[in-house]
Parts: sequence; C-alpha cells; structure tokens
Amino acid sequence: MKNLIAELLVSLADKEQESKELVAQVEALEIVVTALLRRMEPSEQRALIDSIEGAMDGAKVKSEVSVEDSALLQQYLQKLLKHPRS
Repeated sequence: MKNLIAELLVSLADKEQESKELVAQVEALEIVVTALLRRMEPSEQRALIDSIEGAMDGAKVKSEVSVEDSALLQQYLQKLLKHPRS
C-alpha cells in the first residue's frame, strides 16, 4: 500500500511539473505574439487577425474538437489578438 501511494505521489509530481512547463511555454508564446503585434502597423495587425479568424472558421467546419474546447480556444485567441498584454 505504501508503494502504491509513493508511486501515485511521484506520478502527481511529474504531472505538476509538466503542467508548469506548459504554462511557461504558453506565457512565453503570449509575450512573443504581443511583442510582434505591437511592432506591426494597424493594417497588418488587422490582416493577420482576419487571417487567423478565417483559419479558425475553416477549422470549425471539419474539426472533431468539442464545441466547448473550440469556444475556449476562440476566447483565448480573441483575448490574445484583440486585447494583448499591457
């Protein structure tokens, strides 16, 4: 029983580390995208945002992703592209 609990704790620690790494990757990408958007002219920003939104609309049609996951992704994209970090 003690071995089982120890193995579960090790597994949880590994998952927590993986989660922290994913959060760091996402935050780094958010910083990079924000910096790139700030250097773009407004017309270039609009063209990029329109292109991404068009790609998302096309992906919705042939996607097997759940509606909830798709909505969550769309929400984060809107936040990132239209309201980037200050």
